[in-house]
Amino acid sequence: MTQKSLQDRRHFMKRFTMVLGTTALGIPLLNLSSCQSAGNENDTTATADQGEASAKEAKKLGIALVGLGKYSKEQLAPALQETKDCYLAGIVTGTPSKVKEWQDEYSIPDKNVYNYETFDQLKDNPAIDVVYIVLPNSMHAEYSIRAAKAGKHVICEKPMAITAADCQRMIEACKENNVTLSIGYRLYFEPYNKRVMELGQQEVFGKVKSMKADNSQDMTKESPDVWRLDKKLSGGGPLMDVGIYCVQGICYTMGKNPVAVTAQFGKVTNPAYFKNVEESISWQLEFPGGVMANCTSSYSTEANLLSGEAENGWWRVSPAYAYDGKDGETSEGKMDYPQVFEQALQMDGICQSIKQNKPSIVPGEMGLRDVKIMEAIYEAARTGKKIPLQLS
Repeated sequence: MTQKSLQDRRHFMKRFTMVLGTTALGIPLLNLSSCQSAGNENDTTATADQGEASAKEAKKLGIALVGLGKYSKEQLAPALQETKDCYLAGIVTGTPSKVKEWQDEYSIPDKNVYNYETFDQLKDNPAIDVVYIVLPNSMHAEYSIRAAKAGKHVICEKPMAITAADCQRMIEACKENNVTLSIGYRLYFEPYNKRVMELGQQEVFGKVKSMKADNSQDMTKESPDVWRLDKKLSGGGPLMDVGIYCVQGICYTMGKNPVAVTAQFGKVTNPAYFKNVEESISWQLEFPGGVMANCTSSYSTEANLLSGEAENGWWRVSPAYAYDGKDGETSEGKMDYPQVFEQALQMDGICQSIKQNKPSIVPGEMGLRDVKIMEAIYEAARTGKKIPLQLS
């Protein structure tokens, strides 16, 4: 991201939250003061309770980023300079050379810097409330569970883990240690995708008839020696990385779970890159009533689409999943919503839920569901069979 882009984003976030005071859909932003107890001026106990609640609401939660790769550096850390309910309090890295750069840029004290050997010492640091796991997929379960045992709330990047069994272990660990678990599904906080949720779930154009989703990126432009092309680290190819956005997009369009899936692997055209992960994959999700969604994901092409057809209209967002530059239209005309700093809204939204002791809107159970769906997609592609889904 260029410095100008970052400045533009910062300027927008200030204007967006101070002037509009609402989301792009006209839904009021969470008003922390309105969530506090009304209290009773004649009741000193109620007043004290209200004061404690106010102090809790006012406190910014400290977030430690675990893994200082491209996403942390270019998206999460800049976003944490714009958040109102949380801030960048600490870092965890296995690369000592990164420490000084991050400390200089973000004024992180030595006591809030950890590596993977000292990670468990987070339990003794009250400055860190939330741990954000930004590691290769195969490491999500281990570090989420260790964070939970350290008494820290967890945000875990998608996919939640590489197996449903690992997802379940993460959920259980967080429950046992009385901490929350959220998945980094930023699009739940983004206006264009929130509008798609309304169009589908509220049947604005009548009942949904069909949907389409495609998220692909050309990995052959980079070196083949990246962790995303190593199945042990990634759990799979494009499906586990960018295809999960399609799974998510289709599910939040419908507001319900699919009941069956069929799938097909694409042809491998570049074996030097795709030795043990799929190059491309297509799948078809069936929903109650026979509604079908056709999805594709590839590591050798470029695409970014979420669309739907209903009885009395249609919609199309493309790009739908990129960090910015969203564009969309419906049968009634062009969508016109502001471009937002999605990661800032995401982390604020999650931290508001933590502070207000409310369920996350992107909980671990949602991540578990998506991993179950992806496991079924792979099974369907391997066997050529229609795989029923039991997700409730």
